[in-house]
Amino acid sequence: MNDTVAQLFTLFLWLLIVAVFLRSLLSWFPISQDNELARLLYRVTEPLLEPVRQMLPRTGMIDFSGMVVIILLYVMIAVVERAAAQ
Repeated sequence: MNDTVAQLFTLFLWLLIVAVFLRSLLSWFPISQDNELARLLYRVTEPLLEPVRQMLPRTGMIDFSGMVVIILLYVMIAVVERAAAQ
């Protein structure tokens, strides 16, 4: 695998992790839906979170989908780094 491509993909995955984390933090605060940052985070993270949310059992008010997505993104980073090392 090309090292530059692996680094760019890893950077992209890290940015997704940050976006999911920020969205999780924003869910704790009453933020207007007119907020540009909030709308951007929802647009970027919802395609990742919604399929996971549908697979997980309902746990009341606690949403574990963000944690599951972050773990999956970490696994993807490890796979890319291992493939780039070979």
